[in-house]
Amino acid sequence: MEATTEIAAQVTELSYALDTFYFLVMGALVMWMAAGFTMLEAGLVRAKNTAEILTKNVGLYSIACIMYMLCGYSIMYPGDFAGGIFQSIGTIGSGLLTSSDNAAADVIASGGDTYYSNLSDFFFQVVFVATAMSIVSGAVAERMKLWAFFAFAVVLTGFIYPVQGFWKWGGGFLQEAGFLDFAGSGVVHLCGAAAALAGVLLLGARKGKYGTSGQINAIPGCNLPLATLGTLILWLGWFGFNGGSELKVSDVGEANAVALVFVNTNMAAAGGLVFALLLSRFWFGKADLTMALNGALAGLVAITAEPLTPEPILATVIGAVGGLLVVLSIVGLDKLKIDDPVGAISVHGVVGIWGVLAVCLSNPEAKFGVQLLGIASIFAWVFGVSLVVWFALKKSFGIRVSEEEEYEGVDISECGLEAYPEFTTAE
Repeated sequence: MEATTEIAAQVTELSYALDTFYFLVMGALVMWMAAGFTMLEAGLVRAKNTAEILTKNVGLYSIACIMYMLCGYSIMYPGDFAGGIFQSIGTIGSGLLTSSDNAAADVIASGGDTYYSNLSDFFFQVVFVATAMSIVSGAVAERMKLWAFFAFAVVLTGFIYPVQGFWKWGGGFLQEAGFLDFAGSGVVHLCGAAAALAGVLLLGARKGKYGTSGQINAIPGCNLPLATLGTLILWLGWFGFNGGSELKVSDVGEANAVALVFVNTNMAAAGGLVFALLLSRFWFGKADLTMALNGALAGLVAITAEPLTPEPILATVIGAVGGLLVVLSIVGLDKLKIDDPVGAISVHGVVGIWGVLAVCLSNPEAKFGVQLLGIASIFAWVFGVSLVVWFALKKSFGIRVSEEEEYEGVDISECGLEAYPEFTTAE
């Protein structure tokens, strides 16, 4: 009997170690999405704005990590860290979070209910909030003051995102209502897009983007190979984004579930890219690479709310619809003179809404009305509070660079250097 108990304890500890390791690796993949967003945005802006967009992305990631540690996590998951981060603030020098992690005896006593480290959960969650803030970066590119952006990042990652994250993943009212969002089409992607939309509306369009007679002028990015690399990095990172959200992999059922999530994530991206490419060929007469890249990302966003219950063919269809929607949305927002240099609002906002609603196609527990409630709640909260914060920043410090600085490129005015000094010239 004693031997059996010891074997069971060893199995429990091994499963715990495996699931924790899996969780950390998936989190590292999501962290690598920061590189994807950085390269994508750097490729889709003009050369004279590249250094600034790189600075924004590495800066926002670091700000997100710090703010989520200090207050974001304890807002989103109150009590998970031995009474919350703030109550442990004095222990920063001696291991802020380790004091609240699981002891071996507690893991064994849980009988398998505790299956990963608290710290691995924190790491996985913190890279999600950085993803949400990365969405904002591309939408406000080429004309926003760097430090106004960083100031907004502090508020979004430390407060705005965690509050609506608590509503779903922290056990709040959306969770109780039955709102379904597996990995964050709404909680992460719609959140980031709503914050970006509020900023773009107050910021205005780039100079020369829209003519006085209503024409829309294309402003090509400087490096499409870089944008393509960024998209492929994001595609890879998304396996961690969705796969890690299964939370464990240490038994046959969970391992099979993770495999299905990976396959569906991949198929949705493929469907989104192909159908965005087909629509651009039909509509514009050319195979538009930027639309194809955004189509792949749209497919990934669309499947994120529910990558587990669809069959692969349905996942492909869900991604394909996302690919069609993103092309329509990018063109539609341009007609409304909402200038989004990388298509972030369309990819993460419009298609994020579709992803939340698409849950109803495969998950019998989904209720259409509750899904709409989740969409409305997340958008209203994030857009409303973001609008207030952006407005306060605009009135106090200003959020837009001068016309001369925009003409010369924000690399010089905001960073004092150029990403391509041999090739950059003012337009």
